[in-house]
Amino acid sequence: VQLVESGGGLAQPGGSLTLSCAASGFAFSSYTLGWFRQAPGKGRQFVAGIRPGGGPTSYAGSVKGRFTISRDDGKNPLYLQMNSLTPEDTALYHCAKVRAAGWFVGPSPDLSMYDYWGQGTQVTVSS
Repeated sequence: VQLVESGGGLAQPGGSLTLSCAASGFAFSSYTLGWFRQAPGKGRQFVAGIRPGGGPTSYAGSVKGRFTISRDDGKNPLYLQMNSLTPEDTALYHCAKVRAAGWFVGPSPDLSMYDYWGQGTQVTVSS
């Protein structure tokens, strides 16, 4: 299993970025996937999650209405569209897959529900 994030970088406050996660080595379309982030000195936090087939989705309160998670089960990437960025969004962003396959396994902020993680892509929001 391999998860590789891309799309991070420097953005100005109020700007946008789109992260991608390329996955391989497992049946991508069968698993709930999530995005997490870790800011310096803080623990890894749930950002958003999405079930197989594209929904329902789940978001952390701090990003709801600004971020959108999506997936393309045909082409295999996972996305995170981030709008209205603030300096508080600065973090290393990781994608992850849950341990068990199936639509009934919903997105969760519980890190133990996930068994594979990408190395992360850095997002820095600063003027």
